Amino acid sequence: MKVVVTGGGGFLGSHLCEALLARGDTVRCLDNYCTGEPLNVALLQGDPRFELIRADVSMDFDVPGHVDAVAHLASPASPPDYDRLPLETLWVGSRGTENALRLAQRHGARFLLTSTSEVYGEPLFHPQTESYWGNVNPVGPRSVYDEAKRYAEALTMAYRRSRGVDTGIVRIFNTYGPRMRPDDGRVVSTFVRQALAGDPLTEYGDGSQTRSFCYVDDLVRGLIAMLDSEHSGPVNLGNPDEFTVDELARLVIEATGSSSVIEHRPLPVDDPTRRRPDITRARDLLGWTPRISLDTGLRRTVAWSAAGRRPVRRSSSGEPVEA
Repeated sequence: MKVVVTGGGGFLGSHLCEALLARGDTVRCLDNYCTGEPLNVALLQGDPRFELIRADVSMDFDVPGHVDAVAHLASPASPPDYDRLPLETLWVGSRGTENALRLAQRHGARFLLTSTSEVYGEPLFHPQTESYWGNVNPVGPRSVYDEAKRYAEALTMAYRRSRGVDTGIVRIFNTYGPRMRPDDGRVVSTFVRQALAGDPLTEYGDGSQTRSFCYVDDLVRGLIAMLDSEHSGPVNLGNPDEFTVDELARLVIEATGSSSVIEHRPLPVDDPTRRRPDITRARDLLGWTPRISLDTGLRRTVAWSAAGRRPVRRSSSGEPVEA
């Protein structure tokens, strides 16, 4: 296929570009690098089937030639980023999503929206199924991201119902792996950076809040399965194994061999206390389940971070090796 990936220079987008190229697709990667990095796709630029286009998808844009699929991943995706870029986050969720939908409509292409588990807010039901409407604070500090994604979902379904665009929605739960920025504010990248430096690991709250951590390779398999399907979704993509933040901190200390201690700080406003996906729909419709354990995924992430975040290729087993 000929696939456009918005946000393709980001953590998740770059892995999707790599996986699409590996199976023989042609990829046009669009990014304005407000949170992505050119380094993420450095090894892809020698491939004649890969094209990097510097563009802000919140503005009108087009790409030359035919398009079979549009994967819309562009957005800041961690609290420090959308705190720093609140309007940009709202714009890419609204204008950016519509521009990407119009591109798909013009070409009769499949459209994939990467939404988020944040649409569930502070969930009143556990685990979260796709039928749960969520418990989101629409004016809180996280609302620029939560509501941008909720609007993007509504817009995607409106284009499907009223204009016949072939759309699909996935809701992504906590994902981690190589190419996460050390300062992006997500818990895995923060803990790994602190542990490698021998600094205290900062836990917010008492560490009892839970998350479900999905390794990036597993998540990308789910994205491609949804891209190749005809399902509209939404479909949860995440690892249903639930860990407390305190358990994660101790696993990172073990994986890095660090002597770091754990320090506690106040829990941020609207930070969810429990998060775990019900992936029945992904399993039944897409045949998708995660394969990589948290231990294995953390070891790979730590190896990449300890190597200085250089571009890496992967062995057949998924292990990072020198480029």
